[in-house]
Amino acid sequence: MTSLPDPREGMFVSNRPWGGFEQFTLNEPTTVKIITVDPGHRLSLQTHERRAEFWQVLDGPIDVTVGDETWSAQPGERVWVEQGAVHRMGNSTDRPGRVLEIGYGTFDEDDIVRLEDDYQR
Repeated sequence: MTSLPDPREGMFVSNRPWGGFEQFTLNEPTTVKIITVDPGHRLSLQTHERRAEFWQVLDGPIDVTVGDETWSAQPGERVWVEQGAVHRMGNSTDRPGRVLEIGYGTFDEDDIVRLEDDYQR
């Protein structure tokens, strides 16, 4: 059995005789979601004071902004959003897109600081 450290807190890869696994969290406060972004929509441009986020694109592509970078993340692509980083996901395609999100830290909707929002929240 071989374990390789991952730069993201709490994640590691373990190779086994039958294959292996990736562990994303172990005994720490996390919130796990699958987010669906409808065609032509996007989440607010936002930050969080009390949590970081890991995203894995399930269906896509998904338009991703983290900090000063914006790109089209493809299915299987992984994105790390540091605590306090400006971020957003959106969908400029004609099909719904899904993203697995793991929030590391305390989850609270009041922790969202919206910098831009298409829905005036």
